[in-house]
Amino acid sequence: MMARADLNAVVRMEWRKLRTVRSTWWILLVFAVAMVGVAVMDADTGPAQPAPSYDPTQNAFGGLALVQLAIGILGVLTLSSEFRTGSIRATFAAVPRRGRVLTAKATVLAAVTLAAGEALAFAAFAAFQIAARHGVPHASLASPAVLRAVLFAGAYPCVIGLIGLGLAAVIRHTAGAISAIVGVVFVLPLVLLPLGMHNAAMKFLPWIIAVDSLTAVKPVAYSLSAWTGLAMLCLYAAAALAAGGWALLRADA
Repeated sequence: MMARADLNAVVRMEWRKLRTVRSTWWILLVFAVAMVGVAVMDADTGPAQPAPSYDPTQNAFGGLALVQLAIGILGVLTLSSEFRTGSIRATFAAVPRRGRVLTAKATVLAAVTLAAGEALAFAAFAAFQIAARHGVPHASLASPAVLRAVLFAGAYPCVIGLIGLGLAAVIRHTAGAISAIVGVVFVLPLVLLPLGMHNAAMKFLPWIIAVDSLTAVKPVAYSLSAWTGLAMLCLYAAAALAAGGWALLRADA
C-alpha cells in the first residue's frame, strides 16, 4: 500500500502506466506525423509571390489544429481509461490520497507532452523552412518573436492535454470528456464566429490564443499578447485540474 508514499513514487507508478499503454504511442505518432508532415505539405504549397503579411513561422504549425485534439484525447485517456476498466479502484486503494494521484498523472502527462511538443515544434519549424519554395520568405530562430512562437507551439499541446485530464476527472467518461475537449477547442470558436473575430470573447478561446500567439510577422491588434495568452491557457488548465481534484474527492470510484 502506498498511503505514505511520496509523490515521486506515485509519479513513477503513473509513468509506468502511461508508457505501457499502446494508445499513448499511437497518439504520439499522430502528434509527430501531424506536426512535421503538415509543415512540409504547407511549405510545398506556399505562395510563389507571398504577400508582405505572409508569416513563415505561423504557417509552419498548421498541424497544431489536429495535434490539439490528439493530445487532448491523450489527457482524457490518462484517467478515463481507468474508470472504464475499473482499475481506478486499485489505484485509489494503493494511493488513498486522490489528489496525489491526479497530481502525479498531471506531472507525467505534462513532462511527456511538453518534451514531445517542444522537440516536434522545432522539427516542424525546421522542416517548413527546408521545404519552402525558392523565393518564399524564411524565418530564423535568431528573431526573438520567432523563437517565442516556436516555444509556444511546443507548450500549447501540453496545456490542452492537462485540460483534457481535468475534464476526465470531472466527467469520468471517455466519450463525454472527449466531447468536452472538442467543444472547447473547435465548437466554441464556431459558435462565436458570427459575432466577428474582433468580439471580446473570441480572443480568450484556447485555439484563438494559439493562432494569435504563433504569429511572428505582425501581431494581431485585438489579440492577447503571447505571454498573456500562455498565462490564460495555464489558468484554464489549473481550473480544470482543480475542478477534477474536487470531483475525485467527492465521488465514488
